[in-house]
Amino acid sequence: MSDKLQKIISAAGLMSRRAAEKAIEDGRVTVNGQTARLGDRADAQLDQILVDGAPVSTGGKKIYIVLNKPCGYVTTMHDEKGRHSVNELVDDLEERVYPVGRLDINSEGLLIMTNDGDFANRLMHPSHEVEKVYRTWVTGGMLSSGVEKLRQPMLIDGFKTQPAKVEIEESSANGAVLRITIHEGRNRQVRKMCSNAGFSVKRLCRIREGVVSLGNLPSGRWRYLTEYELRQMR
Repeated sequence: MSDKLQKIISAAGLMSRRAAEKAIEDGRVTVNGQTARLGDRADAQLDQILVDGAPVSTGGKKIYIVLNKPCGYVTTMHDEKGRHSVNELVDDLEERVYPVGRLDINSEGLLIMTNDGDFANRLMHPSHEVEKVYRTWVTGGMLSSGVEKLRQPMLIDGFKTQPAKVEIEESSANGAVLRITIHEGRNRQVRKMCSNAGFSVKRLCRIREGVVSLGNLPSGRWRYLTEYELRQMR
């Protein structure tokens, strides 16, 4: 049975559908020796599909992990600039996994990774509205008025955000530590929200996504999702 190439690649756990589309556009995907084009279809059981010269496998064990991403690592699996990738931190796994969503290179903390494309696509769909909690170190601005502004819907890149939940964990003359809870998780959303509120972000760490918490997982290390976490996130 034929399917769109990006769907096959995503279901195999190599990357998200969007990343698969980009790989196809960049000429990194071949089908039966021919460079694929966006819109092409294939049969995963009959056709030889290669990404970067490696075969796409639709079998294998499904893996679900949480990684504590350090600052300085990108969440793409193929970085043309040669920067450190989260792929380096999970190379001891028996199956290749890819990130569900992203954390920018200067952010750290909880990153769910899997080779289950359907699970990843469901989790990233806007209708899922998974709570994401960030511990955010900020300086500048007026703390009380800035926090109130963060709690209101605001326009970010043409998109109106939902109201955020914001708690002040610590404050001093040098700045504050805020706990910010959002649902959308758009590109650099928390940083842009803080900038709109007059704050400068010095450090940003995602500490929870849905029922999955970072806890005391060391930086750069990973663990499997528990059965309870997996069941709830599904």
